[in-house]
Amino acid sequence: MKSIATIGLLILSNIFMTLAWYGHLKFSELKGFQKLGLVAIIFISWGIALFEYFFQVPANRIGFKENGGPFSLVQLKVIQEVITLVVFTIFTLIAFKNETLKWNHIVGFIFLVLAVYFIFKK
Repeated sequence: MKSIATIGLLILSNIFMTLAWYGHLKFSELKGFQKLGLVAIIFISWGIALFEYFFQVPANRIGFKENGGPFSLVQLKVIQEVITLVVFTIFTLIAFKNETLKWNHIVGFIFLVLAVYFIFKK
């Protein structure tokens, strides 16, 4: 159960992280956001990123072996990175229609999945 909770929280965390880091690139398309300066965009992104921490910190505390969770520190990091790339890819394909998924991206993702396999191999 802790592994499911950890992964679920990491997914939520990465949704907010992706919105904070890359969502602002679409702000110019939103009414009222076109004229915002960089400082305003930074503060808006920072406010969104705050919610990332509401999910990331508990995910790591719940999932970490030394806190009674099922994952080592390295396993947590690899899980988080793979989730980040999956969330980012989905976000990019939905929000940025001019971006395409190419064969080299798929090969890279395959290698990341292989990395997860080897990190978890005993």
